Amino acid sequence: MASSLFTKILLGPRSIHTSSFLTHHSPILSSFITRLFSVRAVPTSTVYTKSTCWSPCMASSVVSRRATYSTRSAPTNEPVVTVDWLYDNLKEPDIKVVDASWYMPDEQRNPIQEYQVAHIPGALFFDVDGIADRTTNLPHMLPSEEAFAAAVSALGIQNKDDLVVYDGKGLFSAARVWWMFRVFGHDRIWVLDGGLPRWRASGYDVESSASSDAILKASAASEAIEKVYQGQAVGPITFETKFQPQLVWTLEQVTKNIEEKSHQHVDARGKPRFDGIAPEPRKGIRSGHVPGSKCIPFAQMLDGSQSLLPADELKKRFDQEGISLENPVVTSCGTGVTACILALGLHRLGKTDVPVYDGSWTEWGAHPDTPVDTTAAQAQ
Repeated sequence: MASSLFTKILLGPRSIHTSSFLTHHSPILSSFITRLFSVRAVPTSTVYTKSTCWSPCMASSVVSRRATYSTRSAPTNEPVVTVDWLYDNLKEPDIKVVDASWYMPDEQRNPIQEYQVAHIPGALFFDVDGIADRTTNLPHMLPSEEAFAAAVSALGIQNKDDLVVYDGKGLFSAARVWWMFRVFGHDRIWVLDGGLPRWRASGYDVESSASSDAILKASAASEAIEKVYQGQAVGPITFETKFQPQLVWTLEQVTKNIEEKSHQHVDARGKPRFDGIAPEPRKGIRSGHVPGSKCIPFAQMLDGSQSLLPADELKKRFDQEGISLENPVVTSCGTGVTACILALGLHRLGKTDVPVYDGSWTEWGAHPDTPVDTTAAQAQ
C-alpha cells in the first residue's frame, strides 16, 4: 500500500492530496512527506526538464573522455572524484552514490523536492537535517553513533561500500556528509567534484523522478533516528561505526584552544560576519569571531565551477592568511557545514586529521559566556 501511494506521489504528485495520505501513516513519515510538498517552488534556474535515465550509450564526446579512466581506480590520496570517473563506475555493485543536497534557509530551496526532480541515477538521498542529533536545538548536529548507524543502515549502506557524495550546488553540503562518514570511521568516501551541475554540464543524464524505494529509504532513515533517541529498537544494522573523536571538536575544546593555541582556528564564514560588521542570519546570535581565529571564506576553496581548487592554489589561500600546514588546524563556520569544505581542501593538501567544530558559530555566538572578538574591538 505504501509503495503504491509513494509511486503516485512521485510520478504524479498532484494526483492525490497529501493530507489524506498523511493521516494513514506514522508521524515521522508524515513529517518527511510534508517537507517534500510544503516548500516554495524550485527556483527556475534549477528546474530541469525530464530526461532519460542513465545509459551506456552516450554522445561520442562523452565516450571519448571515458577512455582515460580505469574502472574502480578511486584515488587513495584525494578526497574528490571526477564526474567522468563516476560515470565509468556508476554500475559497480559496491559503489553507492549519495545526494546530500542542503541549502541555507534564505535560499528557499527544498533538497528533497529537487532530488525528485533530478538526481544522478541510482543515488540515495541523505537528509542532512534529518540524520542529526535530536537532543539539541542546534541545526543538523552529529547524531550519536547508534543513531547514525541505524539511519545509514536504513538507507541500505554497508561498510563494504564505496560512497560518492554530491550536492546540487557543486560543492557545498556534500563536504559535510563526507566529514560525517569519516567521523564515524568510514574512509571509503569521496565528494563528486562539481556535483550535480558538473555532472549535467558533462552531458550525463539524470533521473527525473525518484523511485518509491528511494523515498521510503530516506524516510526510514529519519524514522530510525527518532527510534534510537526514544529508546526503541531498530534493525537490522548493516553499518558499524567507529567513532573518530579527533575529527570533531566541542565548545569546550575551542574554549581551551584560545589559551593553549594548540590548533590554528580557521573560520569559513564570510569576512563581514567574521568581522562583526554583518549581522548573523539567525536571531539571538552575536556577531564576530572566536578570539585568535582567522577567516578563510569557504568560497576561496572553489573555482568558478564550484570545484575544489588544485593543491597549489589551495595552499596559496592558507599561506595568505598565515596558516601553516605544518601545524594543526581546526575549522568552523556558521552551523558546521562549510567548515567541512575547508577540511576537504586541507585533506587535498595532505592534512587528513583536521577537526571541525560541530556547533560552530551558531553555538558559540548564542552562548552567554563565550568571548567574542570583532574588527572594531581589535582596532581599539
